[in-house]
Amino acid sequence: MPKRVMEGVVVSTKQDKTAVVRIDRTFLHPVLKKIVRRSKKYHAHDETNSAVEGQRITIQECPPRSKLKTWEVVPGDGADA
Repeated sequence: MPKRVMEGVVVSTKQDKTAVVRIDRTFLHPVLKKIVRRSKKYHAHDETNSAVEGQRITIQECPPRSKLKTWEVVPGDGADA
């Protein structure tokens, strides 16, 4: 089964080897028929500490690395420069 891949904005890089990434999504509300915007934060493993706050990066699923980290930064995404 392929790994899920998502793109979002780095919100925090204060933890060592971890980037907190905010993923925004929009959907049509089933009753109000309006476009609704929701966001969720994911903790992603960043081995090289290369992510910078405000940067758009891609994350993909990985085996659990800790209690919260089940995602990792995709290498070669501009985050490892």
